[in-house]
Amino acid sequence: MPVNSFKWKHYAGEIILLNVRWYLKYSLSYRNLKEMMAERGVEIDHTTLMRWVHQYSPEIEKKVRRYLKPTNDSWRVDETYIRVKSKWKYLYRAVDSNGNTIDFMLSAKRNKKAAKRFLKKALGSKHNQIPRVITVDKNPAYPPAIDKLKNDRMLPRNVGIRQIKCLNNIIEQDHRSIKRIINPMLGFQSFQSANKTLKGIEAMNMIRKGQIKNLNYSGFNEAKYINQLFGIVL
Repeated sequence: MPVNSFKWKHYAGEIILLNVRWYLKYSLSYRNLKEMMAERGVEIDHTTLMRWVHQYSPEIEKKVRRYLKPTNDSWRVDETYIRVKSKWKYLYRAVDSNGNTIDFMLSAKRNKKAAKRFLKKALGSKHNQIPRVITVDKNPAYPPAIDKLKNDRMLPRNVGIRQIKCLNNIIEQDHRSIKRIINPMLGFQSFQSANKTLKGIEAMNMIRKGQIKNLNYSGFNEAKYINQLFGIVL
C-alpha cells in the first residue's frame, strides 16, 4: 500500500506540492508565495510554506533520481558559493558535456577531502557512468582527490583530468540557473535547511533540462508529473 506523504496535513497534497514546486523553480520568497496564495483565497503562513519546502524538497529529489536518463562520460566539475548563516559554504556540482546534471553536494569545506567525497558521491549515482575525462578549474584540490580515487580503485587509471577553464564554461553557466533561484532567499539559516532546499532546486533543474526517462517533453505537464510522483492523480 503506497505511503500517504500528506497524512495529517491541513492542506491538500496538490496545494502543498504547488507551493513547493513554485518555490524551487522560480525566484520567489516565502512571503511572495503567501501573497500569491492569498490572492487565490488560500491563507498560508510563510513559516508553514518553509516547513513544506524543507520536508518535501528531499522527497522530490529522491523520487526524481529513480527516473534520470544516463549522463555521458565527459564530466565538468566545479563549485560555487552558497551563503549559510552569513558564512560562505560550497556547492559542488558536476554536469556532462551536454549540460545534464551529474550530481551535486553542499559542503562546509573546500578542500581535497570534500572534492573526493563529492566525486565518490557522483560515481555512486545510478544514472552516471564512469567518466572518460574530468574537466576541472584551477582548484588544486581536484588532482589529488582524483588520484586518491584511482589509488582506491574507484576510478580507472586511464581517466583523464583537464584543468582548462574555458571548457568549464558550461557548468559556470549552469550555476547561474541555481543562483537565480537562491538569490531571493537572502541566505539560508542553517546548513541542514540549505541542504534540503538545494536538493529540491537541483531536482527541478534536472526536470527542466529534460533528464527524465520516458517523458514526452513536447506535451509535458510538470505539475501533473510532480503530483503523480506522490501518488496524486487529478
